[in-house]
Amino acid sequence: MLCNDFSISRLPRIVYGAGSLEQLPGLIAQYGERVLLVTGARSLRQTPRWQALIDALDQQQMRWDNVVVSGEPSPELVDETVKHYAGANIATVVAIGGGSVVDAAKAVAGLLPHGNSVLDHLEGVGKGIDYRGPALPFIAVPTTAGTGSEATKNAVLSRQGPDGFKKSFRHECLVPEYALIDPELLASCPPALIAADGMDAFTQLLESYVSTKANPFIDALAWSGIQAVKQGFLDAWRGQEPQASQGRCAMAYAALLSGIALAQVGLGSVHGLASPLGAFFPIPHGVVCGTLVAAATEVNMRALQQREPHSPALAKYAQVGRLLAERPEASDEQARRALLEVLHAWSEQLQLPRLSAYGITQHDFDTIVAHSRGSSMQTNPLVLTDDEIREILQQRL
Repeated sequence: MLCNDFSISRLPRIVYGAGSLEQLPGLIAQYGERVLLVTGARSLRQTPRWQALIDALDQQQMRWDNVVVSGEPSPELVDETVKHYAGANIATVVAIGGGSVVDAAKAVAGLLPHGNSVLDHLEGVGKGIDYRGPALPFIAVPTTAGTGSEATKNAVLSRQGPDGFKKSFRHECLVPEYALIDPELLASCPPALIAADGMDAFTQLLESYVSTKANPFIDALAWSGIQAVKQGFLDAWRGQEPQASQGRCAMAYAALLSGIALAQVGLGSVHGLASPLGAFFPIPHGVVCGTLVAAATEVNMRALQQREPHSPALAKYAQVGRLLAERPEASDEQARRALLEVLHAWSEQLQLPRLSAYGITQHDFDTIVAHSRGSSMQTNPLVLTDDEIREILQQRL
């Protein structure tokens, strides 16, 4: 065993399993009598599970309120919610939805005890005031398998447009008390959402695996997640039972591990680009990851071979290639080529849109590149040049 130094920050208590949503009312009840339920507009509220949940809360004489999050959460949404429920004796906040819902609820839980604006603490665009907590108890119940936000300390908020931003409010106090993972909740996701979210989870696993902060503990989790993607992603996307049910179980697990991994060791160039792309253009985060990961991996591997040929990331890319391409006998070079072939094939098979579908042109590249060097890019396996970052964009224009 190598004596690599590493530290692991706080994680939620994890409840994983089909049907585990039934445990939610009991988890909520341990914190107090009033809960704020933050949901999407349709993912839960239009299913029988919503009525079953509120019936269970009513039976426990719990008071509940509901906030609906549609689209990417903004600082304004968070501030309005905090202002509305300040002084309402909310005991716990529960998010049931996709990554946007979880991020919004996470920020609300962090600010309700204090009543101030999230812009006081938002990285890079706020007032730079340190957040010290405490936060309200927060339970995250993802209904998609992508961001892994149920396992992280950061709430990603955005304001879209020419002067837009996509930044994090982050602190260990914001880590959920519980991450409740019920794969059955993924059954209502359409194939396009499964595709984008699955590519997001895979990208987070791959980027964590080759991160400059990688360690043996997180490597084991990331590898397990990558194996789960291999086993279940396409089955979940195709939606043909009974394989789809097992695929959803695999992807719910993979997304959770991707959140744990990124929270500990960071990400890479795809997520470095996702920040400005999501801020300036109406492109969903999962689509960014899915459409860029093959190109970014190709550019990373070429740059490593040219400038850092002894980087451990090269061997890790080869390991992933052997797994995904089912070529255990392949040499490192063959395996890396096979990895690219699989990733390009996924992009085509899943019909992931190109950047131009969202109004992005070459004239936007300088602005995108200039805003891409945030925290995610800092843990890429090596520092890419501006031209190399432009090449990633160009490949998927």
